[in-house]
Amino acid sequence: MAITIEEIKRLRSLTGVGITDAKKALVDSDGDFDKALEAMRKKGLTKADKRSEREARAGIVSTYNHDNRIGVVLEVNCETDFVARNELFTTMVRDIAMHIAASNPIYISVNDVDKKTYAEIEADYMKKARDEGKPEKILEQIVSGMLKKHFAEICLLDQPFVKNSDQTVENYIKEHIAKLGENIIVRRFSRMALGEVN
Repeated sequence: MAITIEEIKRLRSLTGVGITDAKKALVDSDGDFDKALEAMRKKGLTKADKRSEREARAGIVSTYNHDNRIGVVLEVNCETDFVARNELFTTMVRDIAMHIAASNPIYISVNDVDKKTYAEIEADYMKKARDEGKPEKILEQIVSGMLKKHFAEICLLDQPFVKNSDQTVENYIKEHIAKLGENIIVRRFSRMALGEVN
């Protein structure tokens, strides 16, 4: 199957890879654009994981207001001012702020949950599993699954991204790390809803 320059450009714009990598991915997948896209996303996520060690101190503080009823203030860091001013970066930050407004996460990641809270939730799930008569030998696996599901609902990075529920917020960010070539970190956020008391 012939690979067109339009397909190569499209794959490149969606993943941030070079022309050679985009063409190779299309050739390797026999012209199947979706397979090539998936392969390049995986490659981009791998590169993003390697970049996560680099310090990110530039960035922006962004705000989002939904219908004058929900407001979000969000700080997202990158490595350079050049990327912080890039439209792709600023759009990503706005999308994350909108996601926070819609999904109301409590933590950025499970690593931000204090040990006491985590232990209490784990103990509750353990008791629940025992009360339901789950086999003792698989209790830890069951509780681990329950914890993962629980924290995926309240931790920003683990939540399904509001604009594409097939990916998590973390994977959405990693795609941008791959495209922009810099480490990106959600540093902090605050969400307020009209009439809500914290």
